[in-house]
Amino acid sequence: MLNRRQLLLGIGGVRMLRALGFHGIRRFHMNEGHAAPLVLELGFEEMRRRGMVTVTREIAADVRRHCVFTTHTPVPAGHDQFPLPLVQQVMTDYGRAYQALAADMLIDDTLNMTYLALEGSRYVNGVARRHGEVSRRMFSEYEVDSITNGVHIGTWTAPPLRALFDRHIAGWREDNDSLRYALGIPPAEVWSAHQTAKDELVDFVNQHGGAQLRAGTFTIGFARRVTAYKRPDLLFFDLARLIAIHCEAGPIQIVLAGKAHPQDHAGKALIRELHTTMQALHGRIEVAYLPEYDMAMAARLVAGVDLWLNTPQAPLEASGTSGMKAAVNGVPQLSVLDGWWLEGCIEGVTGWAIGNDPGAGDAVDSRAGDADSMYRQLHETIVPLYYRNRDRWIDVMRQAIALNGSFFNTERMIDEYVRKAYGP
Repeated sequence: MLNRRQLLLGIGGVRMLRALGFHGIRRFHMNEGHAAPLVLELGFEEMRRRGMVTVTREIAADVRRHCVFTTHTPVPAGHDQFPLPLVQQVMTDYGRAYQALAADMLIDDTLNMTYLALEGSRYVNGVARRHGEVSRRMFSEYEVDSITNGVHIGTWTAPPLRALFDRHIAGWREDNDSLRYALGIPPAEVWSAHQTAKDELVDFVNQHGGAQLRAGTFTIGFARRVTAYKRPDLLFFDLARLIAIHCEAGPIQIVLAGKAHPQDHAGKALIRELHTTMQALHGRIEVAYLPEYDMAMAARLVAGVDLWLNTPQAPLEASGTSGMKAAVNGVPQLSVLDGWWLEGCIEGVTGWAIGNDPGAGDAVDSRAGDADSMYRQLHETIVPLYYRNRDRWIDVMRQAIALNGSFFNTERMIDEYVRKAYGP
């Protein structure tokens, strides 16, 4: 069924802006294809302004000058498309206005929202450098740039870390780049701020997740929308190896959180499998699952765990932002080299990589190899470093803030959009 929310967002959004008196807008930014109907509305609007009855190629070119488009995912399910009869049934205002352009906008009598946005935009970008490469392969007939995502530092920095930055980095909220000075914050203060955030997380999880986490135990966090390509079960690929890490390298505990899309039955099945695995590990490794995942819970998690884990099937992770939120709180990441982490990972400095860079080609089944790499990193490097070389661990924490937090933020991201997408 054609999602009427897309019409409300794209067509209704333009009409709302006009009703509020905004008539001189120079750029309209479509953030994913859901808003693509605004291209149709702008064309229809210009057609009527010129006193015409058909949207011509000239009008379409004029609309294109005002639109930019950010594509967000290489996963096919993220690119909505609808059969022409359904489109005509739902979009009733336009009549035959677009008849002359129908051949340009339709593929096999199907309206693809992504292609509508691509065709109607002067500037197109992916949300990370690798995603830009992947998108250029997907849409080879279009020019696709890249602007790597960022997170809002003021929102995602936990209170203990905010207080720490306030003491040592003047104006860090207004000048995110100044977080590079985190390298000069005394290690003991970084550790103390993190432990405060961790204590709060442990108390929260034990109270709401029915777990028995310990503040002194190395804690791995994994939280995001639960869907197959994000592989939330990769950590449990080989339970014997995971238990060996716990017994030999140092005790670990795990906090999981996430929801599946209501229509993602495979994602729901994954959540059930995760709970089965938790039962298998009961009495050996403490694992907590928090089901009601929201922004408030995410803020606790990215600040309170010791390591952020990300295990997508490359190259399907367009960007990802949870690891950026962790980094600004001094929490390093262990992740597949995909999305933003391909740019943010300096091995052993800001965090660690799972496997090698697979390139921008088609996704292949790398589950066994990625699991092996992940277990080796945890067993041989990460967990021993946490327990046996605390000073070196805190160095990684500070570098995550200084190198990743200072760059992967909305301040830098918006500056790039202004220069690349919104400018002349």
